[in-house]
Amino acid sequence: MKIVVVDGYVENPGDLSWEPIEKLGEVVIYDRCEDTEDAVIERIGDADIAVINKARVTRRVMDACKNLKFIAVLATGFDIVDIAYAREKGIPVSNVPAYGTASVSQFAIALLLEICSHVAAHSQSVHEGEWAKRDWTYWDYPMIELAGKTMGIIGFGRIGQATGRIAKALGMELIAYNRSQSEAGRALAEYVSLDELFRRADVISLHCPLSPAVEGIINKENIDKMKDGVIIINNSRGKLVVDEDLADALRSGKVYAAGLDVVSVEPIEDTNPLLTAPNCFITPHQSWSPKESRARIMDTTAANISAFLAGSPENIVNP
Repeated sequence: MKIVVVDGYVENPGDLSWEPIEKLGEVVIYDRCEDTEDAVIERIGDADIAVINKARVTRRVMDACKNLKFIAVLATGFDIVDIAYAREKGIPVSNVPAYGTASVSQFAIALLLEICSHVAAHSQSVHEGEWAKRDWTYWDYPMIELAGKTMGIIGFGRIGQATGRIAKALGMELIAYNRSQSEAGRALAEYVSLDELFRRADVISLHCPLSPAVEGIINKENIDKMKDGVIIINNSRGKLVVDEDLADALRSGKVYAAGLDVVSVEPIEDTNPLLTAPNCFITPHQSWSPKESRARIMDTTAANISAFLAGSPENIVNP
């Protein structure tokens, strides 16, 4: 079968091999694809299998690409595909459900530690000559100790629990909100209501998938329920946060700081109010990107394609 990688650069900018997928058929690899239906249609063409990252596969794309039999998403999220229409057309769609637990939880804590210890800013000041001119020690920002503080985790699945384990190792107390509860979760944290989490947490870390129930959950109304000086971490989904409301809360000091690896529109727009908000640390959606994580994406995607070719599809999101 003909396999087309529609937009593979972010998954593999050159430090991985496409060999696991190339072994499975006639493979054409494109680094990037414009975000238009016409461009995606041109890329997929007469392929039987489309491997995509951020390229949108809409109803029109599927109708135009008449040979398309399988869509493999190089990620966990699959909202770039019209899942219902793919099901209607009998096109299975696979994802990679559990590749980034370690890297995403590590990055959430990295954002928090940067807010609390300002390692990068102080290192830069030393390189700029400040230490040579000042006392034997100095700090240009408040230094915050996390031991004894309470982290509230919204979304307590694999990544939320992995983040919680690291926070607990730092001496933090854990509370969590999740639609369902598990024994593993109860062994790690106290499950509480959302309002109680907002009221008690010193740090709130978001680790839930985007759904109508939680879209915009960090908004003015809920921020008003939080402690003064709360820290908010989000490296889950940008639209969990109302950007303007968080920016206003940072300016007023209600929220002490925010560590964000995602925003509502990506790449970030020049007009995003968070760019000018104080104590707002923003990174370019890179929590998932260590080579080890991307290698797992590659291997799992190849396994998904292989399972489809063998007649037993795996990790299907539209059964």
